[in-house]
Amino acid sequence: MDVLIKQVQTELVIKNSRFINELFVCDSQSSARDLIKAQKEKYQDATHVCHAFVIGENAEVLGMSDAGEPSGTAGRPMLDVLKGSGITNIVLTVTRYFGGTLLGTGGLVKAYGDCAKSAVEKAREENAVEELVYKTDFCFSMDYVLFETIKRQIKDFKLYDVQEEYSDSVTLKGKILTEQFDDFSARIKNLSSGKIQL
Repeated sequence: MDVLIKQVQTELVIKNSRFINELFVCDSQSSARDLIKAQKEKYQDATHVCHAFVIGENAEVLGMSDAGEPSGTAGRPMLDVLKGSGITNIVLTVTRYFGGTLLGTGGLVKAYGDCAKSAVEKAREENAVEELVYKTDFCFSMDYVLFETIKRQIKDFKLYDVQEEYSDSVTLKGKILTEQFDDFSARIKNLSSGKIQL
């Protein structure tokens, strides 16, 4: 299972109707509702703001809305694409500005499905998706002498968002795969002869 790590937007024009497709990172149903509400407020002048979401470690929380489009023509095709993508903790809104040409139910299903596909494809192209893994925050300080040694020794670990801060000592903070935290902590402790505690 993968997760979205940053917002993605695409836009399609289908028979003069403009579709703005936005993917958002989201990890709870209540924040999905807040997000969707904010989108509806942002695009008050739009004809429709439809949505679909997949949330949870096993993609167990699902939601969708046709937002005034004929039943089953917007939310369902969007949700089907999200479920098929293998990405969770994701909200998709598709905002439609009507262009004067009716698409018919088949045309709407295809249009909303294509909108979802374009957003998911862009997310993959832009590396906005990563494997769902559990991470633990870490932070520790050390003197400059130890810093280079520790830096070389921690290359074996999968670290994320690492930041180095320099003052009278060096502080290293970031995230590490949760399953590697104990080994990481033990290695830092050994290298510093027990002086550094994570």
